[in-house]
Amino acid sequence: MKNYLAPMEGVTNWVYRNAYHDCFYPVDKYFTPFITAKPNKRLSSKEIKEVSPETNGDLPVIPQILTNNAEDFVKTAHIFRDEYGHREVNLNLGCPSGTVTAKGKGAGFLGEPDKLERFLDEIFEKTGMEISIKTRVGTDYEEDWERLLEIYSRYPLKELIIHPRLLKDHYKGIPRYELYEEAREKLKVPLGYNGDIFSVEAYQEIREKFPDADSVMYGRGLIARPYLLDAIMQKEDGEDHREEYRKKLRQFHDRLYRDYQEYLSGERNVLFRMKELWSYMAPGFTNYARYLKKIKKSQHFGDYEAAVMSLFGEQEILKV
Repeated sequence: MKNYLAPMEGVTNWVYRNAYHDCFYPVDKYFTPFITAKPNKRLSSKEIKEVSPETNGDLPVIPQILTNNAEDFVKTAHIFRDEYGHREVNLNLGCPSGTVTAKGKGAGFLGEPDKLERFLDEIFEKTGMEISIKTRVGTDYEEDWERLLEIYSRYPLKELIIHPRLLKDHYKGIPRYELYEEAREKLKVPLGYNGDIFSVEAYQEIREKFPDADSVMYGRGLIARPYLLDAIMQKEDGEDHREEYRKKLRQFHDRLYRDYQEYLSGERNVLFRMKELWSYMAPGFTNYARYLKKIKKSQHFGDYEAAVMSLFGEQEILKV
């Protein structure tokens, strides 16, 4: 079973991916935060860094495209292929953000199945690349999934990565496991599972439920605990590796903090990135609340560094 890192805007960019890859158990594919396809698309300098071999090196990076226009998808995919050497692109049909879905993109596109089918007809005919899809199971009703499965069954997908929630669920409630199971029964393409893997036990539960899944995609769980895959791989030895994870996390933090200072200009921009990351990572420590408050209140590097040093020095990593 392969391991993937899900895309998250503002977090899993090329700086984050490189630091993660060097510090923790590496994943098999890193998906970029979505790049919006537009008419006459030219990539911005930020987007170029996301897909360029110059910034990603040998990392297995898959560009993700957000659009509901087939012509724009094809043109953008060809930029990734012809200018940066990518052989696979991923279509975002999973984003539940209101600003995205209101335009009929991301998970919002799932509410127009006939239009989606025409879109897929065109991109599979004209793109000339491997295409994978990250999808939810519908917009408002579980019954949406039957029609979507019928559509997906018609195409030679590289992989269908399923987050088994509806658009209206956002990230709340228990994933609708039975709908993922339905995909297993009806589709013959490789399937990946995504959703709520925050611990070793949650991973093992998914392995037991869906032993033939081709991949697992980690999102918020791996961002919150970047050492989660290390813990999954070391689970069988029966040892407590939390001190090792704490040291790795400190190494990762320091690398990322240094790299952002080189890449971004000014204390404010660097601290904004690091504070956002700590909103995910801090709950992995014991008694973290007051330390997180100090991190979020810091306005200068010195204050920030002191708060982070205190957290690492005074608190422990929780059981993974």
